Amino acid sequence: MLDELPLILDRGADQPLSVQVAEGLRAAASSGLLRADDRLPSSRSLAQRLGVSRTVVAAAYDQLHAEGWIASRRGSGTYLTTAPTEAPARPSPRATAEHPPELLDLGPGAPCIEAIDQAAWRRAWRAAADDSPIVRKDRGGEPDYRAAVAEHLLRHRGLGAGSTTVVLATAGTSSAVVEFASALLRPGDTIAMEDPGYQRAAGAFLAAGVRVVPVPIDADGLRVDRLPDGIKAVYCTPAHQFPLGTRMQASRRVQLVEFARRAGILIIEDDYDGELRYDTAPLPLLAAMAPDVVVHLGTTSKIFSPTLGIGWLVAAPDITEAVVAHRERTGTGPSPAGQRVLAEFARHGDLARHLRRLRRTVAPRRALVVDELRRRGLEVLGDDAGSHVVVPLASAEAEQQAVTAGRARGVELDGLARHHLVVQQHPLARASGPHTFGIALGYTALNWPDLTAAVSIAADCIGRS
Repeated sequence: MLDELPLILDRGADQPLSVQVAEGLRAAASSGLLRADDRLPSSRSLAQRLGVSRTVVAAAYDQLHAEGWIASRRGSGTYLTTAPTEAPARPSPRATAEHPPELLDLGPGAPCIEAIDQAAWRRAWRAAADDSPIVRKDRGGEPDYRAAVAEHLLRHRGLGAGSTTVVLATAGTSSAVVEFASALLRPGDTIAMEDPGYQRAAGAFLAAGVRVVPVPIDADGLRVDRLPDGIKAVYCTPAHQFPLGTRMQASRRVQLVEFARRAGILIIEDDYDGELRYDTAPLPLLAAMAPDVVVHLGTTSKIFSPTLGIGWLVAAPDITEAVVAHRERTGTGPSPAGQRVLAEFARHGDLARHLRRLRRTVAPRRALVVDELRRRGLEVLGDDAGSHVVVPLASAEAEQQAVTAGRARGVELDGLARHHLVVQQHPLARASGPHTFGIALGYTALNWPDLTAAVSIAADCIGRS
């Protein structure tokens, strides 16, 4: 083991060589490279390795012995006697003053892992591991995965990928946004986003040097009449607006598509949880309606788990070719491992069965939350869909009071204020209108007993605000 330690001697230094040897061994013990009861080499062998006289190493050993670092055992050799002090464990990212570890998290956007059939999950991982390791990535994604996604989108979202569109694998929505911006936009270009909206997508655009202009929404979805001229694209969540939970009505969808075609821009459709509807069949996609101007994004993070780390992008060939070319230039692309697992999950029908099971599992959770909130006389916003609801509040002060009260009682609540975009100082930017205040309350992350307890506390805290 000692042969691998970085003991380096500087013969031009003022320090004696014996002191340098002692300091090197002492540092190795303090850092944990050497541990208590590790046997040190004899002074002769260490001297030979370091290219010094035996008296240099013997003097270093004498110093360490005097300090209590090492001890000799008759007939056995010299051993390290003192273990280094253990560094204190770093706290969990949630174990902070703002997020104590015991908080029951009712924030939106989490998957319901209780709905996953563990036998099917293990079977898919085992089957994926049976394939040989790849030598080179397919930058567009594993063929079996892309085929599975295409089948899923056709059967469950009514989107047929064929000659007019291409399915690419992605590492998730935020990653796809970065790739889209890097491949098709230039720094300084402007895109429009719903306000309030998905902050991680906004952050991904901003990280790519793209300006973001907020556009208000109403009960029918994104206000197309408030879209400014000069933008390159518009990002939206039409099936289940995040975070307010409304759906974009058919007339507004037609209006948006007509605007995009007239202005020569693209629509980025984030269908983050479009499969999760409990009142009707999942709503048709914008991408099915207008594949020429829509870039469709999906993810497995909400219907399965972030464990897979994958999603998809469906767009016209010129767009997908630009994304793949960007990946070739940068050496980036989604990991094949999660793609293989989902492909195996879909191979024998387990994906379709999982979606049915997921809806059966999540629908009663939503009913529990809505019933408890309404029993307390609270208004509930949002379609019968997705994994969260919204309780509106009158002001930022009321929202903050609810969040603070929830934390004091062990429940993490997510206020709407943080989901609003900051209006940038840009000629295209317009005032997005008054902020919407309230609590976005998720119901998929916790087990049933914790959810029942947390929702009761949350309703009480919101009702008192």
